Amino acid sequence: MPYIDVDKNLPGIRSLMAFRPETAKPLSDLAEALLRDNTGLSRAERELIATYVSYLNDCFYCHNSHGELAVCYLDGNRELVDAVRKDYRNADISEKLKALLQIAGKVQQGGKSVLPENIENAKRHQATDRDIHDTVLIAAAFCMFNRYVDGLASTAPKDMSSYPLRAKQVAENGYGPHIYSTAQPQASSEEIHA
Repeated sequence: MPYIDVDKNLPGIRSLMAFRPETAKPLSDLAEALLRDNTGLSRAERELIATYVSYLNDCFYCHNSHGELAVCYLDGNRELVDAVRKDYRNADISEKLKALLQIAGKVQQGGKSVLPENIENAKRHQATDRDIHDTVLIAAAFCMFNRYVDGLASTAPKDMSSYPLRAKQVAENGYGPHIYSTAQPQASSEEIHA
């Protein structure tokens, strides 16, 4: 049960954004800039970083929401997303992404946990300064987003069928105001019985 009076029909961060649209816009703009850019890191890699940090923070809503977005960008490869969550070191991803996930995990612990050798390792695996910058900022932003969602006890749907529907909507339309101003998409009867 949310700690404040929010729209119960909007799960997770969406209800909080609808509650305070003036803070929602800069948060949405930040998510758009960090997660939808294709310079250096792909959208899938960016969502995997967000998913991993959210998983480490035990933010059910965020790690499932962003995990499903990664699934969209990875053509349905849910097994890879699960592998990154649970043991990225043995996941079928590039050494560069493994090095960046190591940095993201360090940021999740605290900014000063990132050590020069973590950066050197990422660069050794062809990570650019921009890749490293974006990884650190995605990880830091998701620590904030996760704490925002869980700190106000926003509702996280347990019905896992709702996450792919919203992920598809975000993958197609980005992180704009529709996030908090449109209803959660509903599965058709064909999708429910598939």
